[in-house]
Amino acid sequence: MNNDHDARMQFAIDLAQRAGELGLRYFRDLENLTIESKGHQDLVSQADREVELFIRAAIAVDYPQDGIVGEEHASVAGQTGYVWVIDPIDGTANFVRGIPAWCVVIACASEGKAVLGVIHEPSTGETFHGRLGGGAFVNGRPIRTSAATSIEDGSVGTGFSNRADTENIAVLIRALMADGGVFFRNASGALMLAYVAAGRLLGYVEQHMNAWDCLAGMLLIEEAGGAVVKPDPKTVLQQGTLVITGGKGVFPKLHELCSEAFKF
Repeated sequence: MNNDHDARMQFAIDLAQRAGELGLRYFRDLENLTIESKGHQDLVSQADREVELFIRAAIAVDYPQDGIVGEEHASVAGQTGYVWVIDPIDGTANFVRGIPAWCVVIACASEGKAVLGVIHEPSTGETFHGRLGGGAFVNGRPIRTSAATSIEDGSVGTGFSNRADTENIAVLIRALMADGGVFFRNASGALMLAYVAAGRLLGYVEQHMNAWDCLAGMLLIEEAGGAVVKPDPKTVLQQGTLVITGGKGVFPKLHELCSEAFKF
C-alpha cells in the first residue's frame, strides 16, 4: 500500500507543479482574464476552471477509477475508494488582483481521510508535500510545526468563512490580541495551513473550510508534528469542517479561544 501511496505522492507533486505553471500563465496575463462572482467575497476566474480541468484530465489518465471532488466542477464517483480532492487556485481573490499569494492544492483521501497532500505556491516555487506516516516537506526538506508554547511567540493565521457568522472571527481576533497574540491573513487558507506545517505561523483557525481547501494542509500539519481538530471522515468531503490547527505547544490555547468565539 505504501508503494502505491509513494507513486500517488510523486504523481501529485508533479501534477501540482505543472498545474501551477498553467496558473502562472494566466496570472501574467490578468488583463485578459474573465472573472465572475459566485457570492460574497467569492470569486472564480477562467483560470480556476481551466486549471481544474487540466488536473482532472491528468487524474483521469493515470487513476481513471478514482473519485474526484473539486471546487469548480462536479464530483466524479470512483470505484477504488480513493478520492482526489482539488482546489486549482486557492486564493483566487489574490490571484485576480495580481497579489502573488495563491496555490494549487491536491489531496488524495481514502474513506474520507487524507493519505497525501500537496500545496504548491507557483509565485515562490515552494512545494509543500506530505504522506500519511511519511513526514512533511517543502521542496524536499523536512518541516516541523512551531515549538512555541505561547501565542505571544508568533502569528496565528485566521480565515474568514462566508458560511459562518462574521461576528465570530472578530470575537476571536479580539480575544487573541487581548492574550498577547497577533493575527495573520493572506486570503489563502491552504497556504496558511502550509505555513503552519513549516513553523512560520503558530497555528491557523477558521470556523468552516471546504475539504479542498484544508485536507492537504491539515495532513501536512499532523505529519510535521502539529495538532488539528480531526474532521469527520463521513461528512468532510461534502460538507467541509471546522479547522483549528497549531503546534502542540499552542494548540490547547487556540482550541480554547476558538471554542469561546465559535460557540462549540
